[in-house]
Amino acid sequence: MIVHFVGAGPGDPELLTLRAEKLLRACRICVYAGSLVSAGVLALIPADAERHDSARMSHDEVVAVYRDAKRRGIDVLRLHSGDPSIYGATREQMNALDELGIPYDVCPGVSAFQAAAAALCTELTAPEVSQTIVLTRTSGRTPLPEEQELDKLARSRATLCIFLSIEKIREVAETLTSHYGADCPAAVVHRASWPDQKVIRGTLADIAEKTEPEGIRTQALIVVGQALGRDIPASRLYDAAFSHGHRKGEKP
Repeated sequence: MIVHFVGAGPGDPELLTLRAEKLLRACRICVYAGSLVSAGVLALIPADAERHDSARMSHDEVVAVYRDAKRRGIDVLRLHSGDPSIYGATREQMNALDELGIPYDVCPGVSAFQAAAAALCTELTAPEVSQTIVLTRTSGRTPLPEEQELDKLARSRATLCIFLSIEKIREVAETLTSHYGADCPAAVVHRASWPDQKVIRGTLADIAEKTEPEGIRTQALIVVGQALGRDIPASRLYDAAFSHGHRKGEKP
């Protein structure tokens, strides 16, 4: 018996990995992340499989499913939205599985930040502008280490992908303006890749004003950085002066 931690991707079932789809179609017990996993993904689970919505469960109740599955010798598929390695709360589950002597593995998934970049049709890195992407969030029920507060991260002027913070969009914009400038491109992507996906584009000066009337409260990513603009230096990867050796072995 094994527990498979599987990334459900951002929502669109066509963005599942081949391995994730295979595991979904074969599973007999699935613990999934409530409304964060789309109906299209859940539709791949066999009709007679046991389903447990973790949105209504405590950690101990989830672990109880694992313990019972071990007793019955049945594999469990633990379905997390996006990629399990990002804000997935997998560590405490794995610790419990270690104590129970239950093996587990991880199947990665497409993260919301990648789906958001696709929705924006943009690169998150740009030559001479930003070669760093920071995945972060603002403080909430889960506090941040002081050195990782948004104001400190913003000093790098990296591209910021800010999770779980849409209700603080105005505070986020105000905090970042002193580092990036009011005219810095900013965007909000709500439910990236879902049928009702919504994309809001603006700058730090107006992104809050554009977003707040939409009433978005969850499942949204804030993306900020000069890399979102188009008037930036071109990559040198395909520059005529570059040799073929550089193109094969190096990133721009």
